[in-house]
Amino acid sequence: MGRKLAAYPAVGYVAGEPPSGGAVSVECPASRAGGSEGDKSMKRLLALTLASTAIAGLALAQGSADYPPESDAGSCFARVLIPESTEIQTEQVVDRPESTEIKIIPATYEMVSEQVMIKEASTVYTIMPAVFETVTEQVVETPERTETSVIPAEYETYSEQVLVRPAYTTWKPGNGLFGRTASADGNVGVATGEVLCRVEVPAQYDTVTRTRLKTAERTETNVIPASFRTISREVVKTPAQVIEETVPAEFTTITVQKMVTPAREETIVIPATYKTVEKRVVTGGGGLEWREVLCDTNASVQKIREVQQALSDKGYSVPVDGDFGPATLRAMEEYQRANGLPIGYLTVSTVESLGVSPR
Repeated sequence: MGRKLAAYPAVGYVAGEPPSGGAVSVECPASRAGGSEGDKSMKRLLALTLASTAIAGLALAQGSADYPPESDAGSCFARVLIPESTEIQTEQVVDRPESTEIKIIPATYEMVSEQVMIKEASTVYTIMPAVFETVTEQVVETPERTETSVIPAEYETYSEQVLVRPAYTTWKPGNGLFGRTASADGNVGVATGEVLCRVEVPAQYDTVTRTRLKTAERTETNVIPASFRTISREVVKTPAQVIEETVPAEFTTITVQKMVTPAREETIVIPATYKTVEKRVVTGGGGLEWREVLCDTNASVQKIREVQQALSDKGYSVPVDGDFGPATLRAMEEYQRANGLPIGYLTVSTVESLGVSPR
């Protein structure tokens, strides 16, 4: 009798072969550890089954470029759901929003003393008569005036020589030669004839009296001062007047209650209050990725027992029988969820996380 080993999700790809279209479930001998002919036959049958499944998967995968990463022959890969990685972040949120409150503040009062008028101020008018005094003063009797008089011209008499006949020269008979005398009979002793001498006759002047202007005629203005006389008269020393006198009001002191501040409304702003909350934020994952898994190609019954034992050691209820059944699948997925591992396949990372060597 054979046992079903591939009840766990099989792998969609065997390294060195095209990807398959789904999980593979095969029948294997009860013991894969022995070297009997039955085991060898079952191995050949498993290899042929995997090869035919791979060929079928190749036909489905034609034209698709979504292949697992390059790896060694005998490795298996499957698309697994990568769980979302999250972190806890703190955030300040409004616990109570800001609000306003109207507060009535009452009026305040105090007792004060104040003056109260008991008699109003009044005005009294007093008429003061005029005051006179006698004064003497000079009054003009004859006002100042000016008089204009004509001063006649003045003349003077003077004498001067007036030329009557200018000086001239002429011939004048002389008295004869010196040493010669006339004879008694009147004859000249030596010669006869007339003696003429050239003489200068001086100019002839006549004294005349003339009159000339000494001072020209002019006008002369004389100021005749005013004449005054003294009079006595009464003048107002202090004019008549009305004296206004204010009679002040009369007051008395009383004690009264006086409002200091009126009643009012005051709006008080009550600030918002905040609180710190924690929220989980997705930081990665949440998609499908190719991951290396254990499958019928690279996992033995003994390796399945080791995985089951590791799950059991960690407190999961799982039989340790080498058969990857539903109980083992549930335990594996619970462990994967608890440790943030890809869920649904027995990935190499899951096996290593359990402390089991994947080889």
